[in-house]
Amino acid sequence: MDVFELTRALVDIESVTANEERAGQFLYDYLAPLAARFGGRVERMDVEPRRFNVFAQWGGRLTVTLSTHLDTVPPFFASREDAEYIWGRGSCDAKGIAASMIKAVEALLEAGERDFGLLFVVGEERNSAGAYRAAATPRGSRYIVNGEPTENKLALGCKGALRYEVVASGKMAHSAYPELGDSAIHKLVEALDGILRIPLPSDSLLGQSTLNIGTISGGRAPNVIADEARAEILVRLVGDSAEIKTALAQAVGRASWPACLAELREILELPALRLNSLAGLDTTVVAYATDIPAFGGQWGEAFLLGPGSIHVAHTPDERVPKQQLLEAVEIYQVIIRQLCKRESK
Repeated sequence: MDVFELTRALVDIESVTANEERAGQFLYDYLAPLAARFGGRVERMDVEPRRFNVFAQWGGRLTVTLSTHLDTVPPFFASREDAEYIWGRGSCDAKGIAASMIKAVEALLEAGERDFGLLFVVGEERNSAGAYRAAATPRGSRYIVNGEPTENKLALGCKGALRYEVVASGKMAHSAYPELGDSAIHKLVEALDGILRIPLPSDSLLGQSTLNIGTISGGRAPNVIADEARAEILVRLVGDSAEIKTALAQAVGRASWPACLAELREILELPALRLNSLAGLDTTVVAYATDIPAFGGQWGEAFLLGPGSIHVAHTPDERVPKQQLLEAVEIYQVIIRQLCKRESK
């Protein structure tokens, strides 16, 4: 397979978060002959039942690891291509990246080079479960190149993420007699209004912190006072989270209700990062979070680069430019050679 065929083959395997097994097995089966032919090894790194990372290594020491994620956001839709793009869920986030990484490694192996690896992880789109598992079982890598859509520019920084579930409780009653009940939805709406009014910080490199209310659910029927309601929120961090956490707690606890409006349940926190550059590569700054904090430095100094634009990721128009896939194959080779040379000095 060339890089276009491999991208499409990966895209056509549905791997929405928690359903990565088939994609992982495909990559394991693809990499196993490559490991056998060039004296490497490939393994499954179990994360949960029917969920595993895939790790492959060539050479006596692991200097550089290329890594990206197997999972996608919903909904799944299959691949198609035209003269300029490959389309489909995961085409740029991050299956085209995985294909480019594999093709870069193949080219290096054919050239007789070694001391690098590939790591494909599960769960990045929800909780970085695969990256946390990999952090618990490091393999001695000195550098990790994390793949996310950066349009093939090396990211100098990326925002962090703070995710909460906001849960309100109430008491059911007939809506004709609201005084007999206690509306969880009314509480949640008031809490969310306060959350949206929180002033958010900015950073000279990473820009403005942002907040999104991503989901809202609750209630039984229009004529029933709601006994339960919840929302999911995500804050893009540009620095320390302490002040934002305090402001969220105050927003949820404020107002005229006799008790706290809602409960804040922290789901995930990933810090904002500043990353390093490499000679000869264009740079950028990205607003999204990545698996890099979850690796915790256990896979080495981190770099961030991949083909595709984040602006079409997670959308019905997700696509990756073919030219960027080809460029990424070359850029990943350049990065590996630079970092291996650095370690050999």
